[in-house]
Amino acid sequence: MTNPKVQNWTVRKPVARGRGGVVASQNMHAARAGAEILKRGGTAIDAAIATAACLAALEPWNSGLGGIGFMMIHDAKTGRTHVLDCGPVASRNLDPSRYPLSGSQAADLFGWPGVVEDRNVHGPLSMVVPSIVEGWRLAHETWGALPWAELFGSAVGHARDGLPADWWTTLKIAGEAANLRRYPSSAAIYLPDGLPAVTSTAGPVKRVVIKGLDATIERLATAGARDFYEGELARRLIADFRAVGAPIDADDLRACKAVLRDPIDVSWNGAQLALASGLTAGPTFKRVLENLPAGGAGKGPGAEAFAAYADALRRAYAERLEKMGDETAGATHTTHLCAVDRHGNMIAITQTLLSLFGSRVVLPETGVLVNNGVMWFDPRPGRPNSMAPGKRPLTNMCPVIGLRDGKGWFATGASGGRKILPAVFQICAFLVEHGLDLEAAAHHPRIDVSDPELVTMDPRLAPEIQAALTAKFPTRVQEYVAYPTSYACPQVVLQDGETRSGVGDVMSPWSAGVSEDDV
Repeated sequence: MTNPKVQNWTVRKPVARGRGGVVASQNMHAARAGAEILKRGGTAIDAAIATAACLAALEPWNSGLGGIGFMMIHDAKTGRTHVLDCGPVASRNLDPSRYPLSGSQAADLFGWPGVVEDRNVHGPLSMVVPSIVEGWRLAHETWGALPWAELFGSAVGHARDGLPADWWTTLKIAGEAANLRRYPSSAAIYLPDGLPAVTSTAGPVKRVVIKGLDATIERLATAGARDFYEGELARRLIADFRAVGAPIDADDLRACKAVLRDPIDVSWNGAQLALASGLTAGPTFKRVLENLPAGGAGKGPGAEAFAAYADALRRAYAERLEKMGDETAGATHTTHLCAVDRHGNMIAITQTLLSLFGSRVVLPETGVLVNNGVMWFDPRPGRPNSMAPGKRPLTNMCPVIGLRDGKGWFATGASGGRKILPAVFQICAFLVEHGLDLEAAAHHPRIDVSDPELVTMDPRLAPEIQAALTAKFPTRVQEYVAYPTSYACPQVVLQDGETRSGVGDVMSPWSAGVSEDDV
């Protein structure tokens, strides 16, 4: 039997609703911290920063102070939507000759040829400049209402208390234990006695405390974001980078600057979408829309629509792979969060360490887990996405803001590497083209096209949809499970009149939408 069922349950996620603002995140405690900021009078941007900071302690394998990201921000007062680019930039000291090809294929790559010792996959040579904190700074400086220091109280508390070692934490650590054990500072935190922390069924929940992280976040709160790049925190970080052998230096940190860009604006079925520009999946999203049938993809979402979506996505990806030097499918670990406030400001943040636990290296004194962004580069020279000092690689991040009549309607995005775009596109299609409500859109089964040879189908799709897809494309049936997943993990917030709502990814065990009305 092909692709037998491995689970026997129906999973639903509650949609948070209220007249106040809402935050949706892959971690409910982080989302609650953001909702509390909304209740204190913070903007959606304030709430998103508070949520994102908490994730450094509560979801450390996906994002944190050592990560990078892209944001979409809608300013309700001006009616303008902006892209905030705090994406990956290689160190100016990156030396391509230190990444010789091994002649093999690495398992944790984006389809690139393997590099000797997997230096671009894990370890100190896999790191690019961590820019997410600089992104938070620019977002807060432009759209924040509460003092910077007030946004980090929950993050400091969670870092001090430690990460609960429930089944999900143990699973995530165990999945990357083989590489975490290579680096003493990481092994000391995540592999005490050489094994992942496990909570006994008879005892209280164990806690995984990341040494130094609480002090780092507290310093960030009191000294400000630029201290991370050119102050006392920067000096501590540079000492840590030197200690582990990373090429990132003081000049790299000092030069790190987030940038505001114009979005890619497209119209679709009476709505407007603001897509991320630059080295993201936004330009490919636009190509997907251009590939759709002129008269629409049919009612439903039914067989006609899904066949049209699969065709449009596959053609857009083929062009991306050929012309843009894109990554192919791989094991990436990112997080996405969204927020809307009672004034209608919206933000969608996709932030990432890239792989599960990024470089797998926790800096020994600051407790910062650093990304492995060098893996985004093609290690072969002379290609569009080849590595070079100070260069930016192409990424798959795809935060989106949807608008109606110039006002923010929804904000969405997802984690999941190359699986992100298909998921985000379909969430948008359910809302924009088919008029589903938020709950129906979030729970509707989807397809994935991250494997260029196959269309992956959720078995919950109607038989006629599966038949239509199989008639046109090579297909496989794959369940949507918590781990390992064949689908991306989207989060969504939505505004309809005076009601605001939000929902976390249905299959992520910790995800949640939280309304300020409920905190």
